[in-house]
Amino acid sequence: MAPRAAAAVLLLLAVTSAADDGGTAWKRPAAAGDQELRQGAVGVQYSTGANVKAAAAAAAHPRYAAAAAPARVPAVVGFPAQFRGQARLPRFAAPRRYDLRLRPDLVACTFTGTVATAVAVSAPTRFLVLNAADLSVDRASIRFRNLAPKKVLFYADDEILVLWFAKELPLGEGVLNMKFNGTLNDQMRGFYRSTYQYKGKMQNMAVTQFEAVDARRCFPCWDEPAFKAKFKLTLEVPSELVALSNMPVADQTVAGPIKTVRYKESPVMSTYLVAVVVGFFDYIEGATAEGTKVRVYTQVGKSDQGKFALDVGLKSLALYKDYFGTPYPLPKLDMVAIPDFTTGAMENYGLVTFRESSLLFDGHASSVSGKQNVAISVAHELAHQWFGNLVTMEWWTHLWLNEGFATWMSYLAVDSFFPQWNIWTQLLGETAAALKLDSLAESHPIEVEIHHASEADEIFDAISYDKGASVIRMLHNYLGPERFQKALAAYIRKYAYSNAKTEDLWGVLEEKSGEPIKNMMTTWTKQQGYPVINAKLKGNYLELEQAQFLLNGSSGSGMWTVPLTFCCGSYDTQKSFLLQGKSEKLDIKDIAPQCVNTEKGRNFWIKLNINQTGFYRVKYDDELSSALQSALQAKKLSLMDKIGIVDDSLALSMACEETLTSLLRLLYVYHEESDYSVLSHINTVSLSVAKISNDATPGLVGDIKQLLIKLLLSRAEKLGWDPKDGESHLDTLLRPDLLETLVQLGHVKTIDEGIRRFRIFVHDRNTSLLPPDTRKAAYLAVMQNVTSTNRSGYDDLLAVYRQSAVAEEKEHVLGTLCSCKDTNIVLDSLNFALSNEVRNQDAKYVLQGISVEARETAWNWLKGSWDRISKIHGNIMITEFITYIFRLFTSNEKAEELSRFFETRKNPAFERTLKQGIEAVQINARWIQCIRKEPKLAQTVRELLQRP
Repeated sequence: MAPRAAAAVLLLLAVTSAADDGGTAWKRPAAAGDQELRQGAVGVQYSTGANVKAAAAAAAHPRYAAAAAPARVPAVVGFPAQFRGQARLPRFAAPRRYDLRLRPDLVACTFTGTVATAVAVSAPTRFLVLNAADLSVDRASIRFRNLAPKKVLFYADDEILVLWFAKELPLGEGVLNMKFNGTLNDQMRGFYRSTYQYKGKMQNMAVTQFEAVDARRCFPCWDEPAFKAKFKLTLEVPSELVALSNMPVADQTVAGPIKTVRYKESPVMSTYLVAVVVGFFDYIEGATAEGTKVRVYTQVGKSDQGKFALDVGLKSLALYKDYFGTPYPLPKLDMVAIPDFTTGAMENYGLVTFRESSLLFDGHASSVSGKQNVAISVAHELAHQWFGNLVTMEWWTHLWLNEGFATWMSYLAVDSFFPQWNIWTQLLGETAAALKLDSLAESHPIEVEIHHASEADEIFDAISYDKGASVIRMLHNYLGPERFQKALAAYIRKYAYSNAKTEDLWGVLEEKSGEPIKNMMTTWTKQQGYPVINAKLKGNYLELEQAQFLLNGSSGSGMWTVPLTFCCGSYDTQKSFLLQGKSEKLDIKDIAPQCVNTEKGRNFWIKLNINQTGFYRVKYDDELSSALQSALQAKKLSLMDKIGIVDDSLALSMACEETLTSLLRLLYVYHEESDYSVLSHINTVSLSVAKISNDATPGLVGDIKQLLIKLLLSRAEKLGWDPKDGESHLDTLLRPDLLETLVQLGHVKTIDEGIRRFRIFVHDRNTSLLPPDTRKAAYLAVMQNVTSTNRSGYDDLLAVYRQSAVAEEKEHVLGTLCSCKDTNIVLDSLNFALSNEVRNQDAKYVLQGISVEARETAWNWLKGSWDRISKIHGNIMITEFITYIFRLFTSNEKAEELSRFFETRKNPAFERTLKQGIEAVQINARWIQCIRKEPKLAQTVRELLQRP
């Protein structure tokens, strides 16, 4: 591991004078470790509890409190502490252009830099306020219009640098110069190091990851999306290395072992999109019809694995150019595979960085699901070049404009390139994840207020991505493809090279479509949650009523304008209307005369939310529900509606609005299903049912698992373990999904076969008996029989991990290590996750498959390792650790225990995750109590097991 930055001095305001603050010469008490930045280079690091308490004590002073009040007046004078505690930087000065020079030392894992920032001062002030973190700034180097600040102050909690000048700054543009240095850290944020093998030796690579608020960890800057500026970068690097940035190289010079690379000036962009990568690389390249050069950079010797991503990238640029009516804005596009990377990918303008498994596809060692993931990842990031980079959200509150649209657009693109993948149906898996998260009381609106920079990372979640994409899909369906596309293109043209808010998008869509978009969509983006539509049949009338759906059983106050769709008896005639109030009563004879209710035969059924285009759930009364099940059995429903019905039923059972008994009866209707998208969802529901049954009905869980196995086994046996010539992409995806589920449900025959094939694979890595698609199922099977006294299979898996050079393969091994019942093996695996053998980015995979038998072991490990985890992992990774551990538990007592542990470990960066995790445990506890009260559950399970 690289050396971490030495503990640096916290910098806060130390003293003021009567002349400085314009009043009484009160001296603010210095907090422990807080200092003014004096002559020389002094480090910047973040506050401890002692510092927070001292700052709070100072803030209690009436003079300080008055000065600290938010200031938005044109003239900005007085006490600099007024800039503390603000969500955003003041607007009286803004950057126009950065001339940034960086020199990374890949041996010492440090970097030095200079930045000359053209700053426009628009109101009278004696201050310049910008962001900085984890940097050492040379105070003597700071000049603005050749003026040296009289004081340089760091406010650590706020991650701001305040330059206090002796006199008012002139209005207009001037250049701010400063020098700084920092450490190439190991937390995969800011300017960091990644490690890789080159010619048999470990090497360091320098990489940036600035989203959401980590550009400030590389250079002092106005680190907010709205502060767009031009960037001109210069890198000084070892002459043998490849050095990449957002723009093409303008020129370079070599002086001995160092080359200086100067890049062309960029168009205006936000700081979070600036990027630098330095290391040894191979690449392959192509070009668009317009001549834009596109390259995929890989570790040396892996360039062939970038061919598929290059093909998808070229196709994506062409499609988006036409769809948005605007060409790709930059002269080149590079996509780079990074060995150490927190998320899946990052859309840096012109230099997109990826986790290796999200960009590289090895035809011999990668799975088909991995190939699909690469396609979606590339299409997603390149959609950002328009939605996010060209038009950028004004503030993190509007993050969904970036992520929701990129998610939706990636499915649009992949469906265009690979229609046989049926990708839109697979999107419903993402919608299901969003619906689940958004049914928590601790969810958040799509447009969520961000009060501190550290809160931004936490909203990169299923709400911003998947709910965002789902409400876009709903709006697209409401407006129709043509009107939607034309309005979206107009929006891109109007706000190109600037920033936009959600209401700006609604304004353009409303203007171009003539529909009341703002009033309708505001109900979906500004309030959290979504409705459940209660549907009742009374004679020939369909009564509909909306209510906020919450899994904890409480009644929310939300009200939505819902674009309802429904059909009756067939899909030939579909109806749609806006539900704008609490309820509506419809005469079926008027809206669907072909649907003869009075017959109440097999041809009568009503399906609301056709093809699940709406972001809401439906609860049918008994008569409508029974009719839908008959339609399911008669194979009259679409694939998407099959998914929607079972997903709604699971959620209603979790909320104790329907019984587990009724859910199991519904699941059994799917026992002849063969489609991948539907069965993939059935697998997920089945594992949820099996998991809750372990605690709710321990005496019945064996029979429930046998019932779920019976539901899936027929299709699994038809597919078998071996791929067949000419089989479809979807069947290839379905095979491992079914096998993995059967192993987790304890199907002995599948486990034994997986172990047999794995033993052959151990001795012959090229055997056709275990291709990449089914290896994880075999790995899971092996772990079912591993114990402390019989650990040969475990050791063999570790050998596979250590010997593999394919990122996806390593992820699959890690994801199975904790799935055994032996707590000692699980503890060994958890400790392995924190060892030097596992990249920080991959530690989360070890926690994904923890068995129920080992959950207490995992919780005790998390508590005992918390300090270490907090030091070596960034906030995004920590939230995943919390999520994977919390989801194992199902009792109110455990929820209280989890809460107590974190009472003294609170952090804005994962506060929301903690609350959501604890609520989920409480929901499970309530669900268990409801299940235990079901009188016919055991009888139903036995009855379904006995059916042929």
